[in-house]
Amino acid sequence: MKKLIIVIAGILFFFSWNKHQKIIIPRESIRFRVIASSNEEKDQRIKKEVVNRLKPTLMMLPTQNVEDTRNYIQKELPKLETIVEEVVEERPYTIRYGKNYFPRKEYQNVIYEEGEYESLVITLGKGEGDNFWCVLFPPICFLEEEEDVEYHSFLKDMIQKYFS
Repeated sequence: MKKLIIVIAGILFFFSWNKHQKIIIPRESIRFRVIASSNEEKDQRIKKEVVNRLKPTLMMLPTQNVEDTRNYIQKELPKLETIVEEVVEERPYTIRYGKNYFPRKEYQNVIYEEGEYESLVITLGKGEGDNFWCVLFPPICFLEEEEDVEYHSFLKDMIQKYFS
C-alpha cells in the first residue's frame, strides 16, 4: 500500500508540475489573426463570423511542414478573401500575408513572443477591437473558441475515481 501511495503522489506531482510548464512557439511558425473593427457587439459578432467561416479552410491544413503551410495559404488567399467579403459585405477590410507585428501574449501556458512573424492577418474596419489569434503552423489553432471542451487524463480520472 505504501508503494502505491508513493506512485500516486509521484503521478500527481508530475501532472501539477507539467501543467505549469511554458511552451514557446518556434520562430518558424505561421500565425493567424482576425482583428475586429471595435469592441462593439456588432463588430465582435462580425469577427467571430469571419473566423467561423474560415475554419473549414484553415483548421485542418493538409500540410506537413512550414513550407507546405506557406504554399497552401498563398494558394487559398483568393478563397479566403471571397469568404471575408461575403461576411463583411460593404465594410472595409484588409488581408495581409507576410511579416506582421504581434505583441507578446500568453494564453493557457503558451507564450507568444513579441515580434514580426510570418502571418495571415485580417483587419476588419478600423482594426481597433479585440482579436482572434492562433498559430496555423505548428497547428494549435481554434482551441480557445471551444469553451465546452474538457480535457481528461485517463490515469488521473482512474485515480480520482478509486481514491477520492
